[in-house]
Amino acid sequence: MRYGGDTSAVQVVGDDGTWLLLDAGSGLLHVTPLVPVEIERIDILLTHLHMDHIQGLGFFYPLRDAGVETHIWGPASAVRSLTRRLNRYLSPPLFPVHLRDLRSLQIHDIASDRFTIGGFEITSDLIAHPGPTLGYRIEENGKSLAYLPDHEPALSGREFPFDSRWTSGFDLMAGVDVVIHDAQYTEAEYAQRVGWGHATVEHARMLAMQAGVGELVTFHHDPEHTDDDIDRMLAAVDSGPLRVTPGQAGLELSL
Repeated sequence: MRYGGDTSAVQVVGDDGTWLLLDAGSGLLHVTPLVPVEIERIDILLTHLHMDHIQGLGFFYPLRDAGVETHIWGPASAVRSLTRRLNRYLSPPLFPVHLRDLRSLQIHDIASDRFTIGGFEITSDLIAHPGPTLGYRIEENGKSLAYLPDHEPALSGREFPFDSRWTSGFDLMAGVDVVIHDAQYTEAEYAQRVGWGHATVEHARMLAMQAGVGELVTFHHDPEHTDDDIDRMLAAVDSGPLRVTPGQAGLELSL
């Protein structure tokens, strides 16, 4: 399995050693061995609370380490706080440990916000996906990364190029060095799944080009697709001047 079978989790390390984790899917288990023994703080930025983006939380040992200050940032809701919504997963019968027992944990509700973590300047904004869902833009020392793993920019059904004044996620992506973006469907699959909250490879490519992105990393591959299916999807797309890199488990990028 060349592309991997874990769900969403991306590690970002700053020039000053600041640790960010983007989402907390099952891939978080592969990050755990990389955590420095001397680390004092870890920040986890959740895009949304679908199970494939939080199922690694309960198995991430720094959450249980009183010596590590852990912050979870995630989408605000008009109905329940982020703490109350996470409690629905991190509590019996779904998990034996209660969220309230994690004494070094701090939880932050965010929406369209700007905030600083270490040397990172972070922008969050709501994007098109079922339920409250955030995309992130992360900047440090003139370098930039955007993360929109579950995103449907073509939800309106209109053709590209989209109008940047209303296109979901455009401002987060504009001019970044790298965007990690949903590219789950073929064009034929998407026609049967409009409104499900995901993009095609072509949607991701066109939006990245329109936003002036340097490199597109395709993400959130469909679990029903084989490695060969993904290869065919990417081969069918003319990326032009845009660099397209297929996202896969263990991929490392330096900005």
